[in-house]
Amino acid sequence: MGSVDVIGPLFQPLRLGALSLQHRVVQAPCTRMRATKETDGVFVPNDLNVEYYSQRASAGGLMITEGTPISRLAAGYPGVPGIFTSSQITGWKKVTDAVHAKGGLILCQLWHVGRATVPSLIEGEQPVSSSDIPISGNALDGTEYSASPPRPMTVEDIQHVVKEHGAAAKRAIEAGFDGVEIHAANGYLLDQFLHDNVNNRTDEYGGSIEKRSRLVIEVIKEVTVAIGADRVGIRLSPYNYFQDTRDSNPNANWLSLCSTIAGLPSESKPIYVHMVEPRFDEVLDESAKIDSLAVERASLDVFRPVLKKGNVALLAAGNFNAENAGPKIFNDAADAVVFGRYFISNPDLPKRLKEGLPLNPYDRTTFYGAEPAEKGYTDYPFYSK
Repeated sequence: MGSVDVIGPLFQPLRLGALSLQHRVVQAPCTRMRATKETDGVFVPNDLNVEYYSQRASAGGLMITEGTPISRLAAGYPGVPGIFTSSQITGWKKVTDAVHAKGGLILCQLWHVGRATVPSLIEGEQPVSSSDIPISGNALDGTEYSASPPRPMTVEDIQHVVKEHGAAAKRAIEAGFDGVEIHAANGYLLDQFLHDNVNNRTDEYGGSIEKRSRLVIEVIKEVTVAIGADRVGIRLSPYNYFQDTRDSNPNANWLSLCSTIAGLPSESKPIYVHMVEPRFDEVLDESAKIDSLAVERASLDVFRPVLKKGNVALLAAGNFNAENAGPKIFNDAADAVVFGRYFISNPDLPKRLKEGLPLNPYDRTTFYGAEPAEKGYTDYPFYSK
């Protein structure tokens, strides 16, 4: 009996709303901090960014940009290109044109960092979040997050941010993107409402998981109205520890959220939910992370049936490689696999996976900026014999 082809499923076509993929190897959103500073807090895509995304584009391949701040006050990191000025739209248009020239598809990940910033990075303003609980540790400027604890958002603040997501989605389409991904993961603003160790509100945006999910659902509805549901995805990370998020019951709480998403009317329903495997952690190794999760059956498999029933695709990310990616699709545990670190170090990753070619190792010291900026960004080699 012949061996089972576990790579082949990665190279079957996939329809996601308005997007026609020729394969299921997706580029993850990865902050790289290589954009050009225009003014304080305003960073614009440059020619190096164009080259980076163009290198990794492939016919029918889906790419998701680095987290892209939706407004001046949504940012928490230098060197990250936003989508809130005309110059940023112009810069991103060069990126999307280059990706489309190679037959690729690209989504803009809409990002608000919430409490993951400090006043020095947002024009002296106080960061906002679901509550007043600061992140531990220091921001990139060296100041302690606890020195500037976040301000709990008012309902008016929340509604303003909802509107900002819709407006940013429209600007993304203006910049030539094929759609957007709502960033509701990794301890940033929307995720700060979802996790019960961060959100201690007692109003309509706190308490039960239904109330903690309210902001996320409102953003989904706003963005789908703005650009059409067939061009909208969302990222979630139920098992996340990053940015001090640690939910008491991720399986039950995110299952409730996924059920709500899957039950939305077609005009409001996103085309996919992009989730991060529980094994992935920014600090802990895989075995330590799994051991630390006091959750029975910590697995994205928990969420697959309810999403599938609602005709919402599941994109899985987190420590995937040439060995474990194909089986994820073969076993119908996801519709596509999202690669971050190996897409950083292998601009021709789909080709390498398809042909069984060796992968370049990645240099994590150059993930978040480097000198010169090309280092660990556009200088990884394509495969050659």
